[in-house]
Amino acid sequence: MEQQLGVDEFLALLLRLAAPLAALDMPLLDAHGATLAEDIYAGERLVLKGGTRIRSTQIGLAASIGLNHLPTLPHPRVVVISAGDDLVEPGQRLADLDDEFESNSWMLTTSVREAGATGFRVHTIAENHQQLKEIIEDQLVRADLLVISGESHDESFDLITSVLRELGDVHSVRPKMSESGLHNFGLIGPDRTPVITLPGDPIVTAIAAEIFVRPMIRTMLGAANIYRNEVKAKLTSAIVSPVGERSFIRATLSNEAGVSATPLPDQNNLTSLSEAQAFIIVPEDVSGYKAGSLVDVMLLERSNN
Repeated sequence: MEQQLGVDEFLALLLRLAAPLAALDMPLLDAHGATLAEDIYAGERLVLKGGTRIRSTQIGLAASIGLNHLPTLPHPRVVVISAGDDLVEPGQRLADLDDEFESNSWMLTTSVREAGATGFRVHTIAENHQQLKEIIEDQLVRADLLVISGESHDESFDLITSVLRELGDVHSVRPKMSESGLHNFGLIGPDRTPVITLPGDPIVTAIAAEIFVRPMIRTMLGAANIYRNEVKAKLTSAIVSPVGERSFIRATLSNEAGVSATPLPDQNNLTSLSEAQAFIIVPEDVSGYKAGSLVDVMLLERSNN
């Protein structure tokens, strides 16, 4: 049964599924980009602090004190799957007006990689129940997390839901978030692998990936900061938002005379999403802001990786 939850409530449920992965003792070069699982000492001196991202400088420091391995929390393996009989791989031809090029899996796979995961895109687009079930069962052996999306008009949601409920304990949620839709989440398969499904609309998918999937991956990484950085900015033009839903308005930023946020035109266009440097966050109990208001913005650059 579908339930409606606040954004923070839904995210809290997702993070319960996203436990940090078991630590591994990894060779130095393989450890690059992962998260250090514990403090490292040279004698009694702390030289590397657990929970930090292992960069080139940390690799060099480890080598300088004679280490050729580091205890790390490995990159989560995230498998991205698309489903829907009207989806067509880019490079092929659309058969009719109902068909659409499949873009979500390309965007999601690169998005989870930017968050620090090892992303695998499944190249087969499942068109029916049996195909999707077989694909999911095949992919479970290499997945720490499954992310599934469908068609932009969401006719594939029932297909995805029915398959997942055969494979495990899965729930449907509609977050109180503007432009959003139904999501599934739960644990499936013999190893109870976390799964989340996102609405098919590419803009909604991209926002959901930032708000829900990225913190899950950062948690699995054991990262010290699982959220994007936020700052205050002065709004250059008025915006409106539906009361009862949290909005994430795509915007560009300027640092002249303090930080300013400019909402992009055509919010329902992928171009505005591509150009966005930040999301202006409008809380559920606010109907909008006037120009000149001080607002919270989420920075979209990878400043905390």
